[in-house]
Amino acid sequence: MRLAYLQAEGGETNRLLAEFVETATRRGLRVIGTVQVNTDNPRTGRCDMDVTVLPGGPVLRISQDPGTGSRGCRLDPAALEEAVARTETALAAGADLMVVNKFGKHEAEGRGFRALIGEALAQGVPVLVGLNGLNAAAFADFGSGLAQRLDAAPEALLRWLAAGMEERQAAS
Repeated sequence: MRLAYLQAEGGETNRLLAEFVETATRRGLRVIGTVQVNTDNPRTGRCDMDVTVLPGGPVLRISQDPGTGSRGCRLDPAALEEAVARTETALAAGADLMVVNKFGKHEAEGRGFRALIGEALAQGVPVLVGLNGLNAAAFADFGSGLAQRLDAAPEALLRWLAAGMEERQAAS
């Protein structure tokens, strides 16, 4: 089982994961999952959150505007579940690597990408997820101490990928 996570400040996790996916794809790997792009929205004063479902789209808006002055989660659960369903289809077609933009609240509660991460690992597909401090304890429980924390540097991600591809080849 090859499960790793990345924690970086601000939007660095999103940027690093997107660059990592580009590099892995250029190397000919079949990468599935999601990468996230946040766009400032001057109308709301918050960012809009979009994910690209890998490989090749579509781009889904996973944030919703709950209205002025509201607080709390802005995630659109229906959009998240669509991303999960599309990734499940991609996994069934075959994958070398799965990237999930964030192990978030839904995954911490047993929904979202949680089961699909487990399925990918069971199939021997390495999985890399973004993680924030809010869900770190739930992720640690989920990963049963087997998840590897990677430095927030492109070289660290690529070393992890190379080791994972070597393990997969040795197992086949």
